Amino acid sequence: MTGPRWRSETLAVRAGYDPAGAANAAKPPIYMTSTFAYASARQAKDIHEAYFDGTGPEVGGAGHIYARLSHPNLDMVEERLASLDGAEGAAVFNSGMATHSAIALAHLRPGDSVVFGRPIYGGTNGLYTGLLPGFGVHHASFTDGCDRADVMSAVEAALAAGPLKLIVGETPANPTAAMVDVALLVEIADTVGARTGTRPVVVIDNTLLGPMMQRPIDLGADLCMTSLTKYCGGHSDLLAGGVTGREALVAPLRLLRTTLGSHLDPYTCWLMLRSMETVHLRVERSMDNARRLAEVLRDHPKVASLTYLGFLAEGTPARAVYDRQCKAAGSTFSFAVVGGEAEAFRFLDRLELLRFAVSLGGSETLITHPATTTHYAISPEERAAGGITPATLRLSVGIEHVDDLIADLSQALDAI
Repeated sequence: MTGPRWRSETLAVRAGYDPAGAANAAKPPIYMTSTFAYASARQAKDIHEAYFDGTGPEVGGAGHIYARLSHPNLDMVEERLASLDGAEGAAVFNSGMATHSAIALAHLRPGDSVVFGRPIYGGTNGLYTGLLPGFGVHHASFTDGCDRADVMSAVEAALAAGPLKLIVGETPANPTAAMVDVALLVEIADTVGARTGTRPVVVIDNTLLGPMMQRPIDLGADLCMTSLTKYCGGHSDLLAGGVTGREALVAPLRLLRTTLGSHLDPYTCWLMLRSMETVHLRVERSMDNARRLAEVLRDHPKVASLTYLGFLAEGTPARAVYDRQCKAAGSTFSFAVVGGEAEAFRFLDRLELLRFAVSLGGSETLITHPATTTHYAISPEERAAGGITPATLRLSVGIEHVDDLIADLSQALDAI
């Protein structure tokens, strides 16, 4: 069904589904079943061998066992996501954090270390600094993902504590859109592997741009993780996450998902397929809106700073990385109002159209105060290291009429 000649916009509509396999239905049906019948006892054994061992005559076949292992709608989403990311394989989970957790559990053992960049999503931070240390896993972090010395400092600290198994970069980072140089992380992972005999897996969280605007696999990342809740889902009405990469790295994550029970159900998969068809249209409109809002905010006297990627200064390392990695600036960025928490709260409480809520990438414009919401559980020191202040606000721009969005922002800023 797919071919290398097809562009992302076409793959988002067509990849992963062939009507010939479903009574020629133009759109995918929903396979609402918990279990699947076998044609024979021999086939049952062959299907289990294919799933658990990756061998036998049923490898690559359409046979299924039980919906927790996989099901036709999940197959469709995984093939579509892998196609969009330019990857061999994909594993899809019931949330972004289920995806991050599966990657961590697959690669980290007691005594191992993980390195990640700051800022990073609060849930991911909690996984690496709250949950995993209880199982004997060490961590270290860097704050400038474009600076080799800064990343290497974290790597050396991690290696001093134990074998380094994962290097995780969120780029652009949540909520400040800080850039991480994917090629730099890959080069450092190769260096660590040559030096220690164990090469860490490079994981890139692509949530803030998604597959239409950035393809980390093309940049050398081993695994690309995306919260599909965001742009691919795009309507703030479902939860999902996915990871793509070489099949040898992805297949164990599917097996682990079987044990964790964190698969994505058939109905949500069907919604995801439906939403992915329009992701490029929604992203294009929201990015156009974001550019206009960023231009207004940049020149407003009540705005102290702005992190919109399109305004990165020429000649800076971050701009060079952006130009090399990203197709566009996206539609999520942060800005800081003049003042602190009190001024930020006053602004938020004055808004009429923009919705004050966590999450991003939906059709509606969302705004939140990271220090007291998404990054509440992170210490003030860690927030400051990641550029998150009491005056920071994260804006996820939707597809409403841009003039209405500008009017609402302007009247709320007047309240400061």
